[in-house]
Amino acid sequence: MQEELILQVLPDQDKMRLDLLLTDHASHNNLGLSRTNIQKLILQGRVFLNSSPVIKPNHKVKIGQEIRVSLPEKESAGIEAEQIPLEVIYEDDDLAIINKQSGLVVHPAPGNREHTLVNALLSRFKQLSDINKNRPGIVHRLDKETSGLLVIAKNNDSHLKLSRQFAQHSIQRKYIAIVVGRTEFDEDVIELPIGRHPLKRKNMAVSFTENSKYAKTHYRTLKRGKDFSLLELRPFTGRTHQLRVHLASLGYPILGDTKYGKAGSFPRLALHAQEIGFLHPGTGKLVNFVSPLPQELRDFIKENIT
Repeated sequence: MQEELILQVLPDQDKMRLDLLLTDHASHNNLGLSRTNIQKLILQGRVFLNSSPVIKPNHKVKIGQEIRVSLPEKESAGIEAEQIPLEVIYEDDDLAIINKQSGLVVHPAPGNREHTLVNALLSRFKQLSDINKNRPGIVHRLDKETSGLLVIAKNNDSHLKLSRQFAQHSIQRKYIAIVVGRTEFDEDVIELPIGRHPLKRKNMAVSFTENSKYAKTHYRTLKRGKDFSLLELRPFTGRTHQLRVHLASLGYPILGDTKYGKAGSFPRLALHAQEIGFLHPGTGKLVNFVSPLPQELRDFIKENIT
Protein backbone atom coordinates (compact mmCIF):
# COMPACT_ATOMS: atom_id res chain seq x y z
CA MET A 1 0.00 0.00 0.00
CA GLN A 2 1.32 3.43 -0.97
CA GLU A 3 2.07 5.75 1.96
CA GLU A 4 1.18 9.44 2.09
CA LEU A 5 2.68 12.16 4.27
CA ILE A 6 0.36 15.08 5.15
CA LEU A 7 1.29 18.28 7.02
CA GLN A 8 0.30 21.93 7.21
CA VAL A 9 2.54 24.99 6.88
CA LEU A 10 2.85 26.65 10.30
CA PRO A 11 3.34 30.39 10.93
CA ASP A 12 7.06 30.02 11.61
CA GLN A 13 7.45 28.13 8.30
CA ASP A 14 5.98 30.91 6.13
CA LYS A 15 8.06 31.54 2.98
CA MET A 16 10.36 28.58 3.65
CA ARG A 17 11.69 26.59 0.71
CA LEU A 18 9.54 23.49 0.20
CA ASP A 19 12.50 21.09 0.20
CA LEU A 20 13.96 22.60 3.38
CA LEU A 21 10.62 22.47 5.21
CA LEU A 22 10.14 18.80 4.32
CA THR A 23 13.76 17.95 5.17
CA ASP A 24 13.35 19.58 8.58
CA HIS A 25 10.08 17.72 9.16
CA ALA A 26 11.63 14.40 8.13
CA SER A 27 14.60 14.93 10.43
CA HIS A 28 12.49 15.83 13.50
CA ASN A 29 10.16 12.87 12.93
CA ASN A 30 12.85 10.30 12.13
CA LEU A 31 11.43 9.56 8.68
CA GLY A 32 14.79 8.64 7.16
CA LEU A 33 14.42 10.99 4.17
CA SER A 34 17.40 13.09 3.16
CA ARG A 35 17.19 16.43 1.37
CA THR A 36 18.27 14.66 -1.82
CA ASN A 37 15.45 12.11 -1.41
CA ILE A 38 12.93 14.92 -0.92
CA GLN A 39 14.15 16.95 -3.87
CA LYS A 40 13.79 13.85 -6.03
CA LEU A 41 10.20 13.34 -4.85
CA ILE A 42 9.39 16.96 -5.67
CA LEU A 43 10.90 16.71 -9.17
CA GLN A 44 8.93 13.49 -9.75
CA GLY A 45 5.66 15.34 -9.05
CA ARG A 46 4.97 13.47 -5.81
CA VAL A 47 4.56 16.61 -3.67
CA PHE A 48 1.30 18.61 -3.66
CA LEU A 49 0.36 22.00 -2.22
CA ASN A 50 -3.40 22.30 -1.70
CA SER A 51 -3.84 19.35 -4.12
CA SER A 52 -1.73 20.98 -6.89
CA PRO A 53 1.61 19.36 -7.79
CA VAL A 54 4.74 21.45 -7.24
CA ILE A 55 7.92 20.44 -9.07
CA LYS A 56 10.31 23.16 -7.87
CA PRO A 57 12.29 22.29 -4.71
CA ASN A 58 12.88 26.00 -4.01
CA HIS A 59 9.16 26.89 -4.10
CA LYS A 60 8.26 29.19 -1.16
CA VAL A 61 5.34 27.90 0.90
CA LYS A 62 2.65 29.97 2.64
CA ILE A 63 0.98 29.75 6.05
CA GLY A 64 -1.89 27.27 6.18
CA GLN A 65 -1.10 25.44 2.95
CA GLU A 66 -1.55 21.68 3.07
CA ILE A 67 1.40 19.65 1.87
CA ARG A 68 0.87 16.09 0.69
CA VAL A 69 3.79 13.82 -0.19
CA SER A 70 3.09 10.61 -2.06
CA LEU A 71 5.81 8.21 -0.94
CA PRO A 72 6.82 5.47 -3.42
CA GLU A 73 6.17 1.85 -2.52
CA LYS A 74 9.21 0.07 -1.14
CA GLU A 75 10.67 -2.48 -3.52
CA SER A 76 11.84 -5.91 -2.48
CA ALA A 77 15.49 -6.64 -3.20
CA GLY A 78 14.90 -10.38 -3.40
CA ILE A 79 17.70 -11.19 -0.96
CA GLU A 80 17.11 -14.32 1.08
CA ALA A 81 17.69 -14.52 4.83
CA GLU A 82 20.30 -17.07 5.90
CA GLN A 83 21.21 -18.40 9.33
CA ILE A 84 24.90 -17.50 9.33
CA PRO A 85 26.60 -17.18 12.75
CA LEU A 86 26.98 -13.54 13.81
CA GLU A 87 28.69 -12.02 16.83
CA VAL A 88 26.49 -9.11 17.91
CA ILE A 89 28.33 -7.17 20.61
CA TYR A 90 25.72 -4.41 21.02
CA GLU A 91 22.12 -3.82 19.96
CA ASP A 92 19.34 -1.28 20.55
CA ASP A 93 16.35 0.07 18.59
CA ASP A 94 18.53 2.22 16.31
CA LEU A 95 21.63 0.18 15.56
CA ALA A 96 23.67 -2.94 16.12
CA ILE A 97 27.42 -3.50 16.30
CA ILE A 98 28.69 -6.64 14.57
CA ASN A 99 32.11 -8.22 15.09
CA LYS A 100 32.53 -9.57 11.54
CA GLN A 101 34.59 -12.68 10.95
CA SER A 102 37.27 -12.78 8.25
CA GLY A 103 36.06 -14.36 5.01
CA LEU A 104 32.50 -12.97 5.13
CA VAL A 105 31.46 -10.65 2.30
CA VAL A 106 29.48 -7.67 3.60
CA HIS A 107 26.76 -7.29 0.96
CA PRO A 108 25.44 -9.07 -2.15
CA ALA A 109 26.72 -8.14 -5.58
CA PRO A 110 25.77 -9.20 -9.12
CA GLY A 111 26.31 -12.95 -9.36
CA ASN A 112 26.78 -13.30 -5.59
CA ARG A 113 23.53 -12.82 -3.67
CA GLU A 114 24.09 -15.50 -1.04
CA HIS A 115 26.23 -16.18 2.03
CA THR A 116 26.90 -12.50 2.84
CA LEU A 117 26.58 -10.46 6.01
CA VAL A 118 23.34 -8.96 4.64
CA ASN A 119 21.82 -12.43 4.29
CA ALA A 120 22.74 -13.06 7.93
CA LEU A 121 21.34 -9.68 9.07
CA LEU A 122 17.98 -10.40 7.43
CA SER A 123 17.78 -13.60 9.46
CA ARG A 124 18.96 -12.01 12.73
CA PHE A 125 17.05 -8.70 12.82
CA LYS A 126 13.37 -7.89 12.26
CA GLN A 127 14.06 -4.35 11.05
CA LEU A 128 16.92 -2.80 9.04
CA SER A 129 17.34 0.47 7.16
CA ASP A 130 16.32 0.18 3.51
CA ILE A 131 17.70 3.34 1.94
CA ASN A 132 19.65 1.00 -0.33
CA LYS A 133 17.36 -1.98 -0.89
CA ASN A 134 20.30 -4.12 -2.02
CA ARG A 135 22.25 -3.36 1.16
CA PRO A 136 19.74 -3.25 4.05
CA GLY A 137 21.34 -2.00 7.25
CA ILE A 138 24.74 -1.40 5.67
CA VAL A 139 26.20 2.04 6.42
CA HIS A 140 29.85 1.22 5.71
CA ARG A 141 31.80 -1.89 4.79
CA LEU A 142 34.89 -3.97 5.48
CA ASP A 143 36.75 -6.03 2.92
CA LYS A 144 35.86 -9.72 2.84
CA GLU A 145 39.09 -10.80 4.55
CA THR A 146 39.11 -7.99 7.13
CA SER A 147 37.65 -8.86 10.53
CA GLY A 148 36.24 -6.51 13.14
CA LEU A 149 33.58 -3.96 13.94
CA LEU A 150 30.74 -2.82 11.70
CA VAL A 151 27.85 -0.55 12.68
CA ILE A 152 24.46 -1.60 11.30
CA ALA A 153 21.51 0.82 10.98
CA LYS A 154 18.09 -0.49 11.99
CA ASN A 155 16.10 2.40 10.54
CA ASN A 156 16.54 5.04 7.86
CA ASP A 157 16.91 7.97 10.25
CA SER A 158 19.83 6.26 12.00
CA HIS A 159 21.30 5.36 8.62
CA LEU A 160 21.27 8.98 7.43
CA LYS A 161 22.76 10.32 10.68
CA LEU A 162 25.54 7.71 10.67
CA SER A 163 26.25 8.25 6.97
CA ARG A 164 26.59 11.97 7.61
CA GLN A 165 29.23 11.29 10.28
CA PHE A 166 31.17 9.07 7.88
CA ALA A 167 30.97 11.76 5.19
CA GLN A 168 32.26 14.37 7.66
CA HIS A 169 35.11 12.05 8.75
CA SER A 170 34.00 12.36 12.37
CA ILE A 171 33.73 8.60 12.99
CA GLN A 172 36.72 7.41 15.02
CA ARG A 173 38.12 4.14 13.68
CA LYS A 174 41.17 2.16 14.72
CA TYR A 175 42.59 -0.86 12.92
CA ILE A 176 45.36 -3.24 13.90
CA ALA A 177 47.54 -4.68 11.12
CA ILE A 178 50.55 -6.95 10.83
CA VAL A 179 52.72 -5.84 7.92
CA VAL A 180 55.65 -7.46 6.15
CA GLY A 181 58.93 -5.67 6.92
CA ARG A 182 60.28 -3.48 9.71
CA THR A 183 58.74 -0.02 9.50
CA GLU A 184 61.21 2.87 9.40
CA PHE A 185 59.20 5.37 11.43
CA ASP A 186 57.46 5.05 14.78
CA GLU A 187 54.53 6.97 13.31
CA ASP A 188 53.66 8.84 10.16
CA VAL A 189 50.80 10.19 8.05
CA ILE A 190 50.27 8.83 4.54
CA GLU A 191 48.59 11.31 2.22
CA LEU A 192 48.49 9.74 -1.22
CA PRO A 193 45.51 9.82 -3.63
CA ILE A 194 43.94 6.52 -4.65
CA GLY A 195 42.33 5.51 -7.94
CA ARG A 196 41.76 2.51 -10.17
CA HIS A 197 44.87 0.56 -11.18
CA PRO A 198 45.56 1.39 -14.86
CA LEU A 199 45.93 -2.29 -15.84
CA LYS A 200 44.35 -4.39 -13.08
CA ARG A 201 40.84 -2.93 -13.09
CA LYS A 202 39.75 -4.80 -9.94
CA ASN A 203 42.65 -3.30 -8.01
CA MET A 204 43.20 0.14 -6.57
CA ALA A 205 46.52 1.98 -6.59
CA VAL A 206 48.19 5.20 -5.55
CA SER A 207 47.29 7.42 -8.49
CA PHE A 208 47.65 11.06 -9.47
CA THR A 209 45.14 11.05 -12.33
CA GLU A 210 42.14 13.38 -12.34
CA ASN A 211 39.87 10.48 -11.34
CA SER A 212 41.85 9.62 -8.20
CA LYS A 213 40.58 10.66 -4.75
CA TYR A 214 42.31 12.19 -1.76
CA ALA A 215 43.20 9.61 0.89
CA LYS A 216 44.82 9.99 4.29
CA THR A 217 45.97 7.38 6.83
CA HIS A 218 47.80 7.79 10.14
CA TYR A 219 49.87 4.85 11.33
CA ARG A 220 51.78 4.12 14.52
CA THR A 221 54.26 1.29 15.00
CA LEU A 222 53.38 -0.71 18.11
CA LYS A 223 56.04 -3.44 17.84
CA ARG A 224 58.72 -4.63 15.44
CA GLY A 225 59.97 -8.16 14.86
CA LYS A 226 62.72 -9.45 12.60
CA ASP A 227 60.56 -9.53 9.49
CA PHE A 228 57.23 -8.02 10.55
CA SER A 229 55.74 -4.97 12.26
CA LEU A 230 52.57 -4.49 14.27
CA LEU A 231 50.75 -1.26 13.41
CA GLU A 232 47.85 0.81 14.67
CA LEU A 233 46.04 2.45 11.75
CA ARG A 234 43.60 5.36 11.81
CA PRO A 235 42.05 6.17 8.41
CA PHE A 236 40.89 9.76 7.96
CA THR A 237 39.17 8.93 4.66
CA GLY A 238 37.47 5.70 3.60
CA ARG A 239 38.63 4.86 0.08
CA THR A 240 38.34 1.33 -1.29
CA HIS A 241 41.27 -0.79 -0.04
CA GLN A 242 42.82 2.39 1.38
CA LEU A 243 44.86 0.85 4.20
CA ARG A 244 46.08 -2.00 2.02
CA VAL A 245 47.08 0.28 -0.87
CA HIS A 246 48.75 2.91 1.33
CA LEU A 247 50.88 0.38 3.23
CA ALA A 248 51.82 -1.56 0.11
CA SER A 249 52.91 1.71 -1.54
CA LEU A 250 55.41 2.22 1.32
CA GLY A 251 56.78 -1.28 0.86
CA TYR A 252 54.98 -2.74 3.89
CA PRO A 253 52.12 -4.85 2.50
CA ILE A 254 49.71 -6.28 5.04
CA LEU A 255 50.46 -9.89 5.88
CA GLY A 256 48.25 -12.30 3.92
CA ASP A 257 47.17 -9.69 1.34
CA THR A 258 46.91 -11.73 -1.87
CA LYS A 259 45.88 -8.67 -3.91
CA TYR A 260 48.57 -6.17 -2.90
CA GLY A 261 51.14 -8.36 -1.18
CA LYS A 262 52.54 -11.89 -1.38
CA ALA A 263 50.10 -14.74 -1.96
CA GLY A 264 50.10 -17.60 0.53
CA SER A 265 52.04 -15.76 3.23
CA PHE A 266 49.23 -16.14 5.81
CA PRO A 267 45.81 -17.84 5.69
CA ARG A 268 43.93 -14.52 5.96
CA LEU A 269 44.44 -10.77 5.69
CA ALA A 270 46.08 -9.65 8.95
CA LEU A 271 43.86 -6.58 9.31
CA HIS A 272 41.33 -6.12 12.12
CA ALA A 273 38.88 -3.23 12.69
CA GLN A 274 39.44 -3.05 16.45
CA GLU A 275 37.63 0.10 17.54
CA ILE A 276 34.85 2.41 16.38
CA GLY A 277 33.42 5.53 18.04
CA PHE A 278 30.62 7.86 16.94
CA LEU A 279 27.67 9.96 18.10
CA HIS A 280 24.73 7.65 18.71
CA PRO A 281 22.02 8.60 16.15
CA GLY A 282 19.27 8.26 18.76
CA THR A 283 20.78 9.82 21.88
CA GLY A 284 23.45 12.09 20.41
CA LYS A 285 25.93 10.76 22.98
CA LEU A 286 29.43 9.56 22.10
CA VAL A 287 29.66 5.75 22.10
CA ASN A 288 32.73 3.59 21.61
CA PHE A 289 33.14 -0.13 20.94
CA VAL A 290 36.24 -2.34 21.02
CA SER A 291 36.89 -5.82 19.64
CA PRO A 292 39.77 -8.07 20.76
CA LEU A 293 42.25 -9.33 18.18
CA PRO A 294 41.32 -12.73 16.71
CA GLN A 295 43.31 -15.66 18.11
CA GLU A 296 45.23 -16.37 14.88
CA LEU A 297 46.59 -12.82 14.86
CA ARG A 298 47.53 -12.98 18.53
CA ASP A 299 49.35 -16.29 17.95
CA PHE A 300 51.34 -14.86 15.01
CA ILE A 301 52.32 -11.76 16.99
CA LYS A 302 53.48 -13.88 19.92
CA GLU A 303 55.66 -16.04 17.67
CA ASN A 304 57.06 -13.40 15.29
CA ILE A 305 56.95 -9.93 16.84
CA THR A 306 58.69 -9.19 20.14
